[in-house]
Amino acid sequence: MLVDAPIALLGWYDRHARALPWRAPPGAPPLDPYVVWLSEIMLQQTTVAAVRPYFTAFLRAWPTVEALAAADDAEVLTAWAGLGYYARARNLIACARVVARDHGGRFPDEEESLRSLPGIGRYTAAAIAAIAFGRRAVVVDANVERVVARLFAVEEPLPGAKERLHALTGTITPAERAGDFAQAMMDLGSTICTIRNPVCAICPLAGSCKGLNTGAPELFPLKTPKAKRPQRIGTAFWLERDGHVLLRRRPPKGMLGGMRALPSGPWADSDPGLASAPVEAEWRALGRVAHVFTHFALDLAVVAASADGQVEGEWWPIDRIGEAGLPTLFAKAAALAQSGRNNGEI
Repeated sequence: MLVDAPIALLGWYDRHARALPWRAPPGAPPLDPYVVWLSEIMLQQTTVAAVRPYFTAFLRAWPTVEALAAADDAEVLTAWAGLGYYARARNLIACARVVARDHGGRFPDEEESLRSLPGIGRYTAAAIAAIAFGRRAVVVDANVERVVARLFAVEEPLPGAKERLHALTGTITPAERAGDFAQAMMDLGSTICTIRNPVCAICPLAGSCKGLNTGAPELFPLKTPKAKRPQRIGTAFWLERDGHVLLRRRPPKGMLGGMRALPSGPWADSDPGLASAPVEAEWRALGRVAHVFTHFALDLAVVAASADGQVEGEWWPIDRIGEAGLPTLFAKAAALAQSGRNNGEI
C-alpha cells in the first residue's frame, strides 16, 4: 500500500544509501547548509560523477559561504569552467554575497525565505530545507518525477504533469526524516527506477507500484514530443602572438556570461563568416566543432591567424591554455587549434 511506501523506502535507504561527499549518512545530523546548497546548485542538470571533483575543489578553495562571497568573480567562474550552465556560477556568487551580507552568513531554514535568494527555485529550496534543516518539504527532481509517475501510473505527459507529480509526491512525503526520504527517492531513481530497464525485482516500492502492475513501467513518465532544437552557426578566432593566444571575457549577461573564451562572432541562423573578427588578417580555416546547448545546437568554425600589433584582450600562454578555465565549447575549439598547430597548419 502507498501509505507504507515511506517506511519501505527509508528502510531500503538505511541499507543502500549512496556515500556522497555532500551527504550525511542515513539518520545522522545534517551537514552544514552551505555544503548542501553548494552541492544542490552544482547538481542541477548535472551528473553526480561530473560534480564530485568540482565540489571538492570549491570546498577546498572556499570552505565557507563568507569565503565564497569574498571571492573574485573571475576566479569562481574559472573554477566552474567545464561544469556547464554558467548562469549557475553567477547565481552562486550572488547568493553567497546575499547570505553573507543580509543573513549573517547563515542560510534561512524555510522554503519561502530560501526561494528569495538568487538561483534558488522551488526544487532547490525544498531540497535545502529538507536535507540541511530537516524540514518537511516536497522535493521533486527528474528522478523523483520518474519514480512517482510510475508509482501512481500517471498518464498525463510531462511537462504538463509536473504539478500533479509534485502534489502526489507530497502525499507520500513523511514529516520525519524528510531529508533522508528526499535523498532516498533520488537514489531510487538513479540506481533502480532508471529511465531504461528499471530493476523492479529489487525495488522496495514494487508492491505499491501501479506502473509495474501495467506490465510496462518503463513507459512512465509519458512525455510530450520535443520540438526540434534550432541550429546556429558561428566562428571562433584563434589569434596567436609570441606563443600566446588572444582570450576575452564574454559579456556578463548572455550565453557563457563572464567566462574567459576565444573571441567569437555572432551565433546566427546563417554563417556569419568573419564578422566580429578581432583583427583584419589572413584567417585560415582549421575545422569545426559542434556543441549542444539547452535551447539550440551550435556549429562553430575555428579559424586562425597571427598578430603582431596591439589587440584588446588577454594574451594567454598557449602551453598553459588548459589553465585558462575555458568553457567546454571553447576548450573544444582550443583543442582543434592546438591540433592544427601540431600539424603545421598555423
